[in-house]
Amino acid sequence: MRKASVKRETKETRISVELDLDGGEVQINTGIGFFNHMLTAFAVHGGFGLLVETNGDLEVDCHHTVEDTGIVLGKAFSQALGDKSGIARFGSFYVPMDEALGFCSLDISGRPFLVFDAEFPQEKIGSYDSCMTEEFMRAFAFNAGITLHLKSLYGKNSHHIAEALYKALGHSLRSAVSVTDTGKPLSTKGVL
Repeated sequence: MRKASVKRETKETRISVELDLDGGEVQINTGIGFFNHMLTAFAVHGGFGLLVETNGDLEVDCHHTVEDTGIVLGKAFSQALGDKSGIARFGSFYVPMDEALGFCSLDISGRPFLVFDAEFPQEKIGSYDSCMTEEFMRAFAFNAGITLHLKSLYGKNSHHIAEALYKALGHSLRSAVSVTDTGKPLSTKGVL
């Protein structure tokens, strides 16, 4: 199956996400150009089919739109993975983006955690606040049940730093959700 459709509506946002872990159409509309670009890069580099439609209170700022999209996307990943049987579970990847180098390592463990180590020299990337990269990753990791470590090793351009991290996340998840021949959860406990 490896597919999920999740909707969430609050007084601040209305979000719909359709996810296919095995590929498909990618269409992103969040109202934030740079965030659309990041989610598209994430999906393409992860090999995922991803449809996102987000309507948020952008007249306030981008915070609720970005964070809540992370929540819904995380829930979709959790739903699409089911009991996590037969997946590789772990993934790590480096992405160079011009002068920047980003790294991601993750475990689809059912134990949500985020370690985020990145600084952004420019506070804004278009209408996207650079600091929202960490907020998105936290919302995604905690709702997907993923232990997620992200690090920018270096970089001078906030666009490149953020893009390297989103792409590294996509590649790491691509490895972690790949199907193994065991058909069982990869755990000494027998469950994840």
